[in-house]
Amino acid sequence: MKKSLFIPGPIDVSEDVLEQMSKPMIGHRSKDASTLQRNISEKLQKLFHTEEQILLSTSSGSGLMEGSIRSCTRKRAAVFSSGAFGDRWYKMAICNSVPVDKFNVEEGEAITGEMVEKVLATGNYDLITITHNETSTGVMNPLEEISEVVKGYPDIVWCLDAVSSMGGTKIEVDKLGIDICITSTQKAMGLPPGLAVASMSEKAVWAAEKVEHRGVYFDLLALYKYIQKKDHQYPSTPGISLMYALDYQLDKILDEGLENRYKRHLDMAQYVQKWAREKFQLFPNEQYLSNTLTAIKNTRNIDVKKLNKELGKRGYVISNGYGELKDRTFRISHMGDYTMKDVQDLIEAINDILKI
Repeated sequence: MKKSLFIPGPIDVSEDVLEQMSKPMIGHRSKDASTLQRNISEKLQKLFHTEEQILLSTSSGSGLMEGSIRSCTRKRAAVFSSGAFGDRWYKMAICNSVPVDKFNVEEGEAITGEMVEKVLATGNYDLITITHNETSTGVMNPLEEISEVVKGYPDIVWCLDAVSSMGGTKIEVDKLGIDICITSTQKAMGLPPGLAVASMSEKAVWAAEKVEHRGVYFDLLALYKYIQKKDHQYPSTPGISLMYALDYQLDKILDEGLENRYKRHLDMAQYVQKWAREKFQLFPNEQYLSNTLTAIKNTRNIDVKKLNKELGKRGYVISNGYGELKDRTFRISHMGDYTMKDVQDLIEAINDILKI
């Protein structure tokens, strides 16, 4: 039985989008490939609200995350973590011998502008990382507040993990001053996994030029320069089939209208949040609730595995808590091309199974 995936990703992909991946192959050094990749970049600039260069990578978002912290840290990186995926930045830095410090908040809390200010005021850092939407805890960190602080430090390169939020909530990259903004295709963009996307500012390029050891495959400076020199070609063979799907899905996203898409995601989120308050309890601080995923405190001590087994019989799957939060929480995503009706049907199924 096909199951609707209300998990942090990958999520359901529309049949018409999947069909795009069956198009005939083209040479990745051909003019057709340049045209395809240029069209994708122009559409992604609209989604990212940026005029900066777009980078495509045949990888998960983690690839470009690792590439950004390795390619652009000249002195020392400050990793701000509100959960497991914030911690991942730190591990990437350590494993690439990048000097780094990590600054954590309690589970369910957010990174605040005040916290960022305190760290940057030391003068010890030239790059910071933020996970916008922490799917392990359901926290969406306050970008506008953080942006106001970072703008006071013009030498800081700001790297943002927007893997589970881009396409589901408004992120104005240029207005916020984000230097490298990274996302993946398999979450709020409603595509199969396998492609990562980033915008890269001129400041980030300038910083990367001062870093000697940037790796090879995820050397963001090499990607940037190759794209510009070779008319949207890439150093390594890209996932052409995935790019066909991305090009098509971006047309659908823009046809829906970005503001309409953001509102649909917010409406779905608020519906699930209201239900969670009534039947359980929200896990994160309510000031910082995610628009694309809700983390729910398991106040009824339900067997999440058993619930998922029963949901599977009805064609649904949700997610248990992540890491140490397993069974203490469970998570419901509401992103991509899902509608309010899809979310309502899922919640009705949960209510029926749990008799609540």
